Amino acid sequence: MPKINGNEIRPGNVLEHNGGLWAAVKVDHVKPGKGGAFAQVEMKNLRNGSKLNERFRSADKVERVRLEQKDQQFLYEDDGMLVLMDTDTYEQVQLAADLLGDRRPFLQDGMMIVVEYHEDEAINAALPQKVTCKVVETEPVVKGQTAANSFKPAILDNGVKVSVPPFVGPDEDIIVNTETMEYVERA
Repeated sequence: MPKINGNEIRPGNVLEHNGGLWAAVKVDHVKPGKGGAFAQVEMKNLRNGSKLNERFRSADKVERVRLEQKDQQFLYEDDGMLVLMDTDTYEQVQLAADLLGDRRPFLQDGMMIVVEYHEDEAINAALPQKVTCKVVETEPVVKGQTAANSFKPAILDNGVKVSVPPFVGPDEDIIVNTETMEYVERA
């Protein structure tokens, strides 16, 4: 694995530090009036989600880890495990459903997701940024309320609650951003 200097750390880099895999979330380069420059790095553990603030001087060497990304197709869920198929080799793998976190309800049959691996261990999984969902329940349109920039609550077919514009009604397909969990547009 390549070693990089402490001042070369950028947000999104995956580092091996203190025996764990950490993603750099926020990096501030500080040049104090007295003493050497350093990088104040906020890191998140990719295995257990814990956070750590660490200070790296420019002379410090850190292991930068490259994760292998694979496109995999979701087949089904079995006892809290997601069964995915590698589209190149047709090999099936099982991953823990909690790898997706609160984005799990947006996973649909046959959906392609990107799984990041470190050696043979799945570290992260990313859904497509936009997913089409059906509105199951929402309040009726109140006449004259469409002029204001207002939103109303709606429940989607996967059980997730989002805010939608007043013109969206029940049984309509909408596109939801899976990262922000917000309404984007009508489908």
